[in-house]
Amino acid sequence: MAVDISRSALEGASSMTGGETRFDVAVVGAGPAGTTCALLLARAGLEVALIERGPYPGSKNTFGGVLYRHPLEQIVPRFWERAPIERKVIDKQYWLLTEDSAVKLGHRSRRFAEEPYNTFTVLRAKFDRWYAEQAREAGAMLIPSTVALEAIRDERGRVIGVRTDREQGDLYASVVVAADGVNSLLSRQLGLHGELRPEHVALGVKEVIALGEDRIRERFNLEGDEGADISLLGAVTKGMVGGGFIYTNRDTVSVGVVANADAYRRSGNSPVDLLEEMKAHPLIRPLLEGGQLKEYQAHLIPEGGFDAMPPLCADGLLVVGDAASLVNAAFFEGSNHAILSGQLAAETILEAKSKGDFSAQALAGYERRLRQSVTLRDLKGLRRLPGLLHSHPQYFAIYPELLNEAAHHFLAADGRPKRDKVRGALKAVTARRSPWQLLRDLWDVWRGTNLWP
Repeated sequence: MAVDISRSALEGASSMTGGETRFDVAVVGAGPAGTTCALLLARAGLEVALIERGPYPGSKNTFGGVLYRHPLEQIVPRFWERAPIERKVIDKQYWLLTEDSAVKLGHRSRRFAEEPYNTFTVLRAKFDRWYAEQAREAGAMLIPSTVALEAIRDERGRVIGVRTDREQGDLYASVVVAADGVNSLLSRQLGLHGELRPEHVALGVKEVIALGEDRIRERFNLEGDEGADISLLGAVTKGMVGGGFIYTNRDTVSVGVVANADAYRRSGNSPVDLLEEMKAHPLIRPLLEGGQLKEYQAHLIPEGGFDAMPPLCADGLLVVGDAASLVNAAFFEGSNHAILSGQLAAETILEAKSKGDFSAQALAGYERRLRQSVTLRDLKGLRRLPGLLHSHPQYFAIYPELLNEAAHHFLAADGRPKRDKVRGALKAVTARRSPWQLLRDLWDVWRGTNLWP
């Protein structure tokens, strides 16, 4: 049931100064980043408003479907015992697809089915609602069905609150946390970033398809509440930068495709058509056969990486999660970085509160914390990768085909000796990509990812 907050309730739950509705912190957006920040601040005794535009947290929030254990366990120990978890992922696979074949790489471990676990699949409509309830129980005021229209600034330009679409809905706060997604209205209004560049954002479309628990266990070779996470590269995006995914939930599967917005524009491909063609692929269709569509979602994803990040703080403002472009697209990671950014923002705000200083200089500790964290260390190590992938479409268009063709030559039982098979596989590869081009592409990948020891 949706919750509504009346004006009188707002006034009664916050301190009043000159008729103003005032909080210590106003968090805009009840996704993983905003809720984490609100939860930790409320636990510390601050008066926190958690503003959500949907009728309840999760009603408008979308992601692929994987939740990482480690960052959330630091916030809610043993959360999996009470959170609405779908499945514990024990099987991580990568499929390099052509139109009728796949080279499959992956890792399946029974250890991931045992505590402390590794990753889980979740549905945002359930999980975000539960997570926001933890913040509310800690003392944060959840304000759903409310749009934060703009930041309120004083005569010196400092952020001192947010203006909402409620009648007399101005909320004043010492700090505002922008957790309002990739196309952050607050960040844009304050000039922290301009219009999103198409090459820095991806469009994902997703369906949730009901199959039933028995079918899911049988088709994905799972037992009990075990889950599978399949990432798809190659034919699913027709050579565009991006990929697809299949995640198993309790009795549904989440299926989607993500591709760069600029690639969509240049190619003329439709995201809806890509998803339909992906579901019809001969290796994917049997997994989904007989399923019933339950949900359809679309979502913008920041994929510009380290160099596309906006400024993360201003006087009275911090930016977290997708609004801060904290997504590691190369490894399909976003929710973990969102939660960590919310935690570091809360730590910074508590430090600023102790000093009574909410200037940009005082809040800059947030960026220092991020730079020391796994989030920015990974994004910085991969800072060249977004540009590399845009300038090297062959990684998505040619190489999945080359690998599948080489595998077909080598594995075909046609009476040829293995030596001839190796020659045939090499010939098939070098017919499409010369040895020099292969070495250059390998070198570019090496140079573009600074993760090597």
